[in-house]
Amino acid sequence: MTEEINQPFPSAYHNIVTATQLSGFTMASDVLTCSLLRTLAASRPSGKLLELGTGTGLSTSWILDGMDAAATLISIDNDPSFLKIAKENLEPDDRLNLVEADGGEWIASNRHQRFDFIFADTWHGKYLLLDEVLAMLNKGGLYIVDDMLPQANWPEGHQDKATKLVACLEAREDLVLTKQAWASGIIIAVKK
Repeated sequence: MTEEINQPFPSAYHNIVTATQLSGFTMASDVLTCSLLRTLAASRPSGKLLELGTGTGLSTSWILDGMDAAATLISIDNDPSFLKIAKENLEPDDRLNLVEADGGEWIASNRHQRFDFIFADTWHGKYLLLDEVLAMLNKGGLYIVDDMLPQANWPEGHQDKATKLVACLEAREDLVLTKQAWASGIIIAVKK
């Protein structure tokens, strides 16, 4: 077994990669993580999925590629220039709702919503408002975070935040989780 991805990439992926490189965006999800997200999205038939941190839409394209026709995805980002790349490459897709908003404000306004899958790829839902986001997860729902292993683009002091997040997630009694020292470092948790 190797870490090669020997299945087709999402149709929009390569266009998004090119646009991402031209934009200067450096926080895109690792391709191995994206492949895992596609697999996990496929495990949620007719599911309601949430991505916090669209970026340019690289991981979004993989999540969509794994979803069935009845599933829906809300993806939130606060940067219009990066979100524009996602919109140009992923719309129209009736299953996708790309939202330009501050993550904290969106979470506060949408606490009543429940999801079967949450990929928290930004501060809100990962380092900020963790309890609020986990409360939005249905029983049996997946909570996924990446970039838990040290990254070259981390600001000083970020390792402490990641360490505290891991400890917090491990201490929760309402989650069953697995930590993977693979790709950029992934945690997958299921809500009891």
